[in-house]
Amino acid sequence: MAVDAAKLAFHPTFSPALAPCAPRNRLRSAKPFKSSLRKLLCPPLSSSLVEEQQVSFTEPESALVDALIGVQGRGRSASPEQLKEVERAVQILEGLEGIPDPTSSSLIEGRWQLMFTTRPGTASPIQRTFVGVDFFSVFQEVYLRTNDPRVSNIVKFSDAVGELKVEAVASIKDGKRILFRFDRAAFSFKFLPFKVPYPVPFRLLGEEAKGWLDTTYLSQSGNIRISRGNKGTTFVLQKKTEPRQRLLSAISTGEGVEEAIDDLISVNKSVSKGDMELLDGEWKLIWSSQTETDSWLENAANGLMGNQIVRENGQMKFLVDILLGFKFSMTGNIIKSDTNKYDVTMDDAAILAGPFGLPMEMTSKFNLELLYTDDKIRITRGYNKIVFVHLRIGRSKQK
Repeated sequence: MAVDAAKLAFHPTFSPALAPCAPRNRLRSAKPFKSSLRKLLCPPLSSSLVEEQQVSFTEPESALVDALIGVQGRGRSASPEQLKEVERAVQILEGLEGIPDPTSSSLIEGRWQLMFTTRPGTASPIQRTFVGVDFFSVFQEVYLRTNDPRVSNIVKFSDAVGELKVEAVASIKDGKRILFRFDRAAFSFKFLPFKVPYPVPFRLLGEEAKGWLDTTYLSQSGNIRISRGNKGTTFVLQKKTEPRQRLLSAISTGEGVEEAIDDLISVNKSVSKGDMELLDGEWKLIWSSQTETDSWLENAANGLMGNQIVRENGQMKFLVDILLGFKFSMTGNIIKSDTNKYDVTMDDAAILAGPFGLPMEMTSKFNLELLYTDDKIRITRGYNKIVFVHLRIGRSKQK
């Protein structure tokens, strides 16, 4: 049986960018957003530090990074449109001149984070579970210029729990291909003083423990790598991630979200000084700094759950799935009141069931401050000074 042993997650009987994002809205009961306290303890980034945090990409590389923003499960839960966008960006980079003979370059060495993979359904159940869960981070370490050349695949569960590391003996076949054979694996748990062997008898697996990995693109900066495994699986990996990716990763893991928000806003202020506009489209709420929970209806009416639809005619709509096909809908208007600030009035609410609606007498008014926005991600401060992170999932169909 042909096996993709090059699957970035290990042996075929086993095998996580903005970001990706969690597969559901993460309306966390997070700690209060202490931006004022953080400014006292952590002054704004200097221009030199901001430059260090910025990752350099060529235009085609940036197109790939943009395509990856919002893809869930490293491709497992991607929509057909998202897959096409990523595949198109990958093919463009593979057709360009990256580092020639990447296996001969020192840039291929180091720790790489898996951002995207195709064909996850061909893997084992365990592999599909790890690769498709954004809460875990997945890495690949490549070290070819040592006395013991190795390629290692790592699933990091969390800083508190530990990781699983699966190692393979590696060798270079040519300028693009790495051959390897898995030979050992172990769990390293933070709460145990010893490693726990992973129960796979690699020596008894024979040819099934072997595989190869072709590097079809290695960026001149050594920061992006595209590889293909022995069953045609495509992997996109990065050594460094940009601020948006770090934010989405923080939301997925639930760690360091406030800091990632502050860093993204600081970096954006250093490169863009113009007035931001509230972009139209459908925006999915993926995180908020809400700590005190109101009633379900109050949360829905104040935009603390579900999706927002912003239209070019100045209308805004809240849309929340309830259950069994029922939805809560509330429509209103947004008026720009100052630089990056809007007055929001929501006053047309209803419970929807298919083509039928039950009107509700509700009104919600609040100020909305736009802290960051681009075509994919939006950060705002809205009702009750709560900070929101939204992901754009579609364009507005009405004007």
